[in-house]
Amino acid sequence: MPTLRVELFEGRTPEQKRALAKELTEACVRVLGGSADGVDVVFFDIRRDNWATGGVLWSDKAAKPASS
Repeated sequence: MPTLRVELFEGRTPEQKRALAKELTEACVRVLGGSADGVDVVFFDIRRDNWATGGVLWSDKAAKPASS
């Protein structure tokens, strides 16, 4: 069964991660078959200054007001 790697900005609560792990596991079992015990979900909390999109750090995007 699969190992799912979930990368997201830090700050999610354990309750949110628990709920997401449950939903992802249920989806894998429903679509792929097998048992829930065979699905691994690994969370990676990434600081915004360690992630860039379009050449711009997310920490920089958060510091700037949105342009109109």
